[in-house]
Amino acid sequence: MQQSSKTINRLRRLEGQVRGIIKMLEEDRYCIDVLNQMQAVKSALARAESEILKDHANSCVAEAIESGDAEAQREKVSELIDLFDKLKR
Repeated sequence: MQQSSKTINRLRRLEGQVRGIIKMLEEDRYCIDVLNQMQAVKSALARAESEILKDHANSCVAEAIESGDAEAQREKVSELIDLFDKLKR
């Protein structure tokens, strides 16, 4: 669960960054400054996504493999394939 709390904290910081971007737009700040902040948010969100994916692989997927349950293994692999297909779009 420690990983989850770290990820939640990271997402809360992102939430603050997004609010900051909204404020920048409301204040009619320079477009490049806004875009730079948006890039920082996208990068931080990608890192959070990566951490959640690692956690999923190390827990849910590992449990399915260790269980020996072929159906559970297929389900977890299918979920990952679906996720990677979405990422390609």
